[in-house]
Amino acid sequence: MAELASASQVSAGMLSQVERGLTDPSLETLRQIARVFSVPLFELFTDPVDMSTVSVTRKGEHIEISSPATAIRYGRLSAPGRNLEVLHGRLAPGGVSSSAVRSHPAEECIVVLAGTLHVDFKESQITLGPGDSAHYDSRIPHRMMNTGEQEAEFIISVTPPSH
Repeated sequence: MAELASASQVSAGMLSQVERGLTDPSLETLRQIARVFSVPLFELFTDPVDMSTVSVTRKGEHIEISSPATAIRYGRLSAPGRNLEVLHGRLAPGGVSSSAVRSHPAEECIVVLAGTLHVDFKESQITLGPGDSAHYDSRIPHRMMNTGEQEAEFIISVTPPSH
């Protein structure tokens, strides 16, 4: 427990509370733990998958995570254990994907289905509406923001899956 706490920069007390089911970790805490184990975030919630099979996930079976602190929800559309992660995201008005811009070694393509989504990069910002898409190198520090008055809905593909 002490080693994981040190490596993840999450207190041993918090890890213990999560382990015993006394508290739910934040999205950022889960990201920190996933980085220590070098696994994509959603791998913390799934069993390994046989890569030689076709994976089908039916509507209502998607694993979902959310962050009340940043008002974002993600549902995983792709199968775990693959080289491509596809997420269905919803971002409430005033919400952000993370408290600050962050980077990770991957490529992302985002397609907005509804609402307006702002992608904040370290040096610039782009605005996407329904049907718009952006493809970028995730090593550029970034985050998504919804400054509109309605929920933003989007599909985001990441390769390799984010840690």
